[in-house]
Amino acid sequence: MLIGGIALGLVLGLLLGGKLEHLANIRLRFLPLLFLAVILRFGTEALLGYGVEIVETLRLPLLATAYVLLLFTLWQNRSYPGLALAFIGIALNALVIFVNAGHMPVWVPALTASGLPPELTSVLHVKVAGTGPDFLFRLVPLGDMIPIPLPLVRNVASIGDVFLTAGLAFFLFATLMRTPAETQAAIDEAKTGRYLGLSGTARLPRRHEGPEGEPGEGGLDVRAGTGLTPGLEGAAALERPLMMGAGSMGMASPSQTSMAMEGGTAAVLVPGGIAIPHRRARRHSLRQRVRRHPYVRLALNGSFSALWVGQVISLFGDRVNQIALGAFVYEITDSPIAVALTFLVGTIPNLLFSPVAGAYVDRWDQKQVMVVSDILRAALVLLIPVAILINVWLAYPLVFLVTTVSIFFRPARVTVLPRLVSEHDLLSANSAMWVGETLADVLFYPIAGLFVVFLASSLPIAFWFDAATYLASAALLSTIFVPPLIRRARRAGAATAGKDGGTGADGATASDGTADEAPASIRADLKAGWAFLRHETVLLANTAQGTAGQFAVGIVTVSSIVLARQITSSPGDEYRATYAFMETAIGLGSLIGGFALGLVASRVRKGPMVIAAYTVFGLFVFLVGLANSIPMVLGLLFGVGVANMAFVIPSQTLFQERTPPELMGRVVSLRFAVVFGGMSVAMAVGGLLVSVFGPGPVIAAGGLLSMAAGLAGLGVKALREA
Repeated sequence: MLIGGIALGLVLGLLLGGKLEHLANIRLRFLPLLFLAVILRFGTEALLGYGVEIVETLRLPLLATAYVLLLFTLWQNRSYPGLALAFIGIALNALVIFVNAGHMPVWVPALTASGLPPELTSVLHVKVAGTGPDFLFRLVPLGDMIPIPLPLVRNVASIGDVFLTAGLAFFLFATLMRTPAETQAAIDEAKTGRYLGLSGTARLPRRHEGPEGEPGEGGLDVRAGTGLTPGLEGAAALERPLMMGAGSMGMASPSQTSMAMEGGTAAVLVPGGIAIPHRRARRHSLRQRVRRHPYVRLALNGSFSALWVGQVISLFGDRVNQIALGAFVYEITDSPIAVALTFLVGTIPNLLFSPVAGAYVDRWDQKQVMVVSDILRAALVLLIPVAILINVWLAYPLVFLVTTVSIFFRPARVTVLPRLVSEHDLLSANSAMWVGETLADVLFYPIAGLFVVFLASSLPIAFWFDAATYLASAALLSTIFVPPLIRRARRAGAATAGKDGGTGADGATASDGTADEAPASIRADLKAGWAFLRHETVLLANTAQGTAGQFAVGIVTVSSIVLARQITSSPGDEYRATYAFMETAIGLGSLIGGFALGLVASRVRKGPMVIAAYTVFGLFVFLVGLANSIPMVLGLLFGVGVANMAFVIPSQTLFQERTPPELMGRVVSLRFAVVFGGMSVAMAVGGLLVSVFGPGPVIAAGGLLSMAAGLAGLGVKALREA
């Protein structure tokens, strides 16, 4: 696996125009210590293989010394892109080896699944077969428990191995892509303290503009957009309700954080591209063109990379957790109502805390909020399987708390992001975060489903695995550097506010919307939003349609796992994979729908598009309720995903175009409360109905409701003409 990562970094860098001679210009600090650590680590393993008794006696101190030296040198060189990821990987592996007295535990089912022989030939590994208390105390979830059953690279890897491999691949790729002068400039900045920690990881030189704003020689053109179609750029600004740590399936709401105000005017998302003057385009090499792409610039920003990779890793854990949670509750209770309650308590915090979370997070250290949130979620997730085995009712408060903590994590991440990247890359950064979530839906759900099937009766391991991903994310987030925030007064005359409420050292007034005032202000915002919305016919109709559509989504959410078990002919645990692929089909449909919408959105009026999309969405949901085979259900759910994007993005645009900037936050808060409140009600009602009538009729009824809401839009002239 490690060799594969190294090869991937080299090959990708060379294919994109990087130069191999750049490797000779690397100047790692404490390089002799790094060589000493490698020699000590592999020398110890070799001597253990020869049965040297003194080395066996000193196994733990020798390995501990090697890992301490590795961690020290990697930390000292964390300014290089990718080495922070390698540091996290080494730290995770070192922790497991230390707890196991100089051994790396290998989980026997993973060994079997990989196709390797049961006999271990490595002197550093020890087999662990069970899933009892010893499994957790020995940190086996952080050990070798990820099977790799590929013919040429059969192996069992740990989460630390994944981090280490990704870090080294990224290090080699970035090194090939950067010139020696750029690398040294970034290192010098980090050393002098101008950009501490990982923010100096790969800061690119500032652009020197030539005539007419063209990039100067050797410079970079920063006038870049996201590289996404308009449909996908719109999707990147959408907010989905959280279920545990992941966004739940279904219709998104216009996000308050996505509508940045600039000079009192709502910032409009526009299609972006790399602005390269035609008469100079030929003078740029492939490497220069690649490096001007916004995603490549972001990848070479170490703090953003740490944030993005940490989120992708925890999103994978969330997918594993979601599938395992529904399956575990259903198999323990054999009750659709119990499953519905699980999803219900996991989404209710969206209504209770989403409106006020930002008010509190604004007054805390956002980096600490993210790190502490990940640690808290790891602790809570560890307790969920224990609670379910004792009494499923004990698990509901834990699920509620995990989502609550996640709701505070999200605004902290959104607030930190603009401080990690340049203003020119902010839209691209938001799009990259959305791409990560979409990849999690499309790629991670099927992998997670197969992993949960592989666990069979050992489902608690899925929760421990999710906890490990949260801890890995927390470790990565702890390495980012967030520049200090200089707060600005939000209204004229705030400079004199110290007479009333006092002014802090950063210029923020103590009385300017404090957290204690947040609940009252939220109620006032909802009232103000309603005062506007009830007189805005188009948006009011759209909100009513959204409530009906999200009602159908709530029913599909609580019915899916029961439907998966019903249509899966194979007995046993295979329905877990069916459930995962159902979620994948929806995510893939949303992705394709976003691309397709970007091609046709400018040619179709938004009002009729929303009406048609809600109607088609309801039709697909109705047909899902009638389907009785896996291929048919997956195909229809793909259509649900496409239709989902076809009404989500035009709805987002309608709200941006028709709502005054000063009312945007209040109107969006009200819409979020109403629309996702409908989803919560649907989950409660749907669970009861599924237990009586089964999933098919209930899903079909939800589809009919959505179709009726879509067709009702034809009766609203203003919406037809919007």
